[in-house]
Order: sequence, then structure tokens, then C-alpha cells
Amino acid sequence: MSFWREKQSRHFCYGLILLSTLLLGWSWLLCMGQTQAAKEMLLSHDSAMVGALLKQGVPPDVIASAVGSTQDDGAGKSLLRQLGYTEQTASHYLPAVSGFAGATFQFVLSGTFIFILLLLAFCWLFLIRRERLYRQALQVIGGFSEGDFTAHLPRSDEGTLSRLFAAVESLASALQAKGETEYKVKEFLKSTISDISHQLKTPLTALTMYNEIIWEEPDNPAIITEFSRKTKAALSRMEQLIQSLLKITRLDAGSIAFEKAPRRISEIIAQAVEELTTRAGSEDKKISVSGQPEEELSCDLQWTREAVGNIIKNALDHTAPGGHIHISWERSQAMVRIAIADDGTGIAPEDLHHIFKRFYRSKQAKDTQGAGLGLALAKAIIEGQGGVLSVQSMQNAGTTFTISFLTEL
Repeated sequence: MSFWREKQSRHFCYGLILLSTLLLGWSWLLCMGQTQAAKEMLLSHDSAMVGALLKQGVPPDVIASAVGSTQDDGAGKSLLRQLGYTEQTASHYLPAVSGFAGATFQFVLSGTFIFILLLLAFCWLFLIRRERLYRQALQVIGGFSEGDFTAHLPRSDEGTLSRLFAAVESLASALQAKGETEYKVKEFLKSTISDISHQLKTPLTALTMYNEIIWEEPDNPAIITEFSRKTKAALSRMEQLIQSLLKITRLDAGSIAFEKAPRRISEIIAQAVEELTTRAGSEDKKISVSGQPEEELSCDLQWTREAVGNIIKNALDHTAPGGHIHISWERSQAMVRIAIADDGTGIAPEDLHHIFKRFYRSKQAKDTQGAGLGLALAKAIIEGQGGVLSVQSMQNAGTTFTISFLTEL
């Protein structure tokens, strides 16, 4: 009986109970009144009959015996039939019965009419209030269909109608969440396409210019060699940029499933440093490693290696010749931390909270290589595996990036 929990339904039932009580009370009064009226009618008829008999000289004791008699041997009914008084005689031919019937019909019909009016008025009031509730609900649901989720359906009880409204609001919330997700996806795609087109514009312009120079100097081997090298470098930069954009887009979209397994941290660092050792040597920069060789980390080897490699590349980009990049790791009871520290130029305080944004380039980094995707990609990879990437830096005093993972119990 969940409808009983709804206020309007309870009030409607209370009203029906009240009207039913009034009907019972009126019926009881009707019975009492009609009993009294029947008694008065009988007394009036007997009084008239006794008076008529006394006038005819009938002894009082005979009259008293006749009035007190309750049984008829058939003679009385036969005499009345001869006088025209039978069960088929119309009521208006019987004065006593006619008055009693008129009063009874008037009382019953007037009471029934009043009760019907009360019942109709009560039902009409209930239906009007319910119609107002339905119209309000329709207006809110119409707003839902048009994308307006600020209004709420009227529900303050726990009845069936309130549960229906609650289900509709849950559906509206799901539609709102779906719409917001679709909007974010569209904005994400729009932003990604804008980023890709913006970042590819420079190398494409350079490639067009290099091609025109080579086309105009077909007999100049030095020019062809120089701009072919520049073309190769621009193509390589475009390839790296596109690969990084695709990776970070897939990570942002959640379409990459990391294959986590216990891996030695020394193995991860060795693979990340391997491709950068030659560059560090050519730039007169040193990379050193320290940590317990047997320490392990549950992670996706390929992706984690790329994240660490991107951070090391960033350190090489911002470290002057003769500089030093130190990679270390340690395990505590709760955390496994990998620290990548350099003694380079550091990060300005105003840039510290923006370095993980895609394509962000500080004023001090305008002359360094890179597209500004390495740190954003590293952060997405680490956080996608449940880790945290943080940074500490002082300008002209070096920078330390820390990769932290909770230890698995």
C-alpha cells in the first residue's frame, strides 16, 4: 500500500472515510426520525379511530381490547378489503401513509442529494489538485526534453507517484550526464584537432619552403643536401608530434588498457636511458643511476619506460653542457618513488603549475627543442596506472620530478 505514503492519496482516503462516517450518521438519524414519525402516524391513526368508535357508542373496554390486539383472524382484513383498503391501494388514498411517505421521501432525497454534492465536490477538488500536479510535472519533463535540468519534479512523499517522479528524475540525470559527456567528447575532439592542426602548421610550412628551395636549385648539390637534411628533420619532428598526440589522445579517451606486471625498476630506467645516452654524451651531459637493483614496481613496462624517458628528455632539454641528471628510486612501507633530478635552469614559479599542460611552453623554454607534449604524456601515463607525478624546482637551482606509486599489499 505504497499509495498511502502519498499525502494527496492519504487526504483523499481521509475524506472518503469522513464522508462515509457522515453517511452512517445521517442514516442513523434517518432511522431514528422515521421510527418516531411512524410511531406518531400510528398514534394519530389509532386516536382518530378510537374517537370515531366512541362517538358510535362502542364501549371503551371493547375499544381498548381492539387497539391492543396484535392478531387478525382474517375478518378484519376482509372488511378492510370491502372498504377498498388493500396492499394495492395508492398511498395518497391513505392520508396517514401519504404524510409519512412524503416526509420520508423528502428527508431521504435531500440527504442523498447533499451527500452526492459533498462527494462530487471532494472528488473534484482532489482531481483539480492532481491535475495541477500533473501539469507541473509535464512542464518540468518538457524542460528535461529541451535540455533544462534546473527544475525538479514535485515530490515530498514516498508514494507510488513520488517514486515515479523520482525514477523520471533519475532518467533525466542520466540523460544530463550523457549529454555532458557527449559535449566533453566533442570539445575534446575539437581541441585535439585544433592542437594537431596548429602544431603541424609550422613543420608543414617549413617542408613547403624547403621543397621550393630544392626545386629552384636542382643543380646545387650543397643546397639539396642541406635542405634534404632539414626536410628529414622536419618529417621526423612531425612523426614524433603525431605519435605523441595520438598517444595522449588515446590516454585521455581511456582507450588504453595498461598491462601491469611486476618489473624491476632498474630495468625500466635502463631501457628509458638507453636511447638517450648517445644524446647526453654528444651534449656533454651526464646521466647517473642509483637504487636497489632488486626493487620492483607493478606497472606496464613499455608505457612506464616512455613516461620516464620523456621526463629525462625534458631534463636534457633544460640542462646546460656539463650538467648532471641523476635518477634514483626507493621503497617505503607505503610508497615506491622514482626521482629524476637535474641541475639545470629550473622552472619559474609562475610556470610551475602549468608545465603538465599540453603544448605549454614557458618564456625561458622558447629556444629549447620539443613541442610541449612530453610532460603531459608522462603525467597521463603515470596517473593512468594509479600513480602520481609531482615536481619541485627552484629557478637556476635544478628540478626534481618524482613518480610515486602505492605499494601493493
